[in-house]
Amino acid sequence: MTPLTESEIRAAFVNCTKGEAKRLTVPRDLADRPWADLDYLGWRDPQAPDRAYLVTTLDDRPTALALRCPSPGPRQSRRSMCSLCLTAPAGGVDLMVARKAGKAGQQGNSVGTYLCGDLACSLYLRGKKDAGAGARLPESLTLDEKIQRTVANLAAFVARVVA
Repeated sequence: MTPLTESEIRAAFVNCTKGEAKRLTVPRDLADRPWADLDYLGWRDPQAPDRAYLVTTLDDRPTALALRCPSPGPRQSRRSMCSLCLTAPAGGVDLMVARKAGKAGQQGNSVGTYLCGDLACSLYLRGKKDAGAGARLPESLTLDEKIQRTVANLAAFVARVVA
């Protein structure tokens, strides 16, 4: 992923108002992020644990989503699998819900998907972050094919939000 600035990230949100995008918390460590290993930038809001954000590049331009998710807390003993990267990380998977873009979102419509709670799909895929024992099922796909699948799953989710 190409490195993004704070202003580029704020301008990329498609499912919140400009005022909301201006007020949300953007990570301060953008320069230190492993951009070359990211298929999308994702983070939880440290000031509002029930909010998360993700930014990806679609059609050569950044597209960002504001998400609602449960507050981090004790996890159930059963693991779930992320809908994007197909990992079941030890840290858990959360249902993250995005308000739809445009008029549909203003009417209260939303879509959700299960994502890694820490939004570190890219790092799990590449082995840059340990997801825990048994977190990934054995596959015959190459790393590039797994990345392509994850990017396609993300693009499909974003398409549901902007549709």
